[in-house]
Amino acid sequence: MIAVGECCLKCIEKICDYINCTAYAYMAVTGDSFCSSAWNGFLLNMCHGLEFAWANFIADLFILLGKIGITTINCFSCYMIMKYVTKDLDEITSVTGPLFIVAVVTYVSANIFLGLFDEAVIALLNCLCIDK
Repeated sequence: MIAVGECCLKCIEKICDYINCTAYAYMAVTGDSFCSSAWNGFLLNMCHGLEFAWANFIADLFILLGKIGITTINCFSCYMIMKYVTKDLDEITSVTGPLFIVAVVTYVSANIFLGLFDEAVIALLNCLCIDK
């Protein structure tokens, strides 16, 4: 019973977060108050739901690919610097520790910066749907 209740609360929380995000995007475009922006953003989502879902899916896919790509390139760069520039690979027994730390820090940083891209997609999609 508790697990079902937690699942329902998480679902409601996700819906409220999405409505807030849509309301903020609608407010940025029109300058309306929060409540009217939330309602109008909700109605906009109902009218153009498939477009919103598709754009969010594509944005999430590109964000995930960006996070993985940035983390991979940064770990590869760290390995090459350790191997050829500083020659630290001769002094350590395993390279997994430093590369793991670089991967975690890079992933968190990429997550923060690429999270803004998701908000921009929603704002641009609101602009497009308002103009339609």
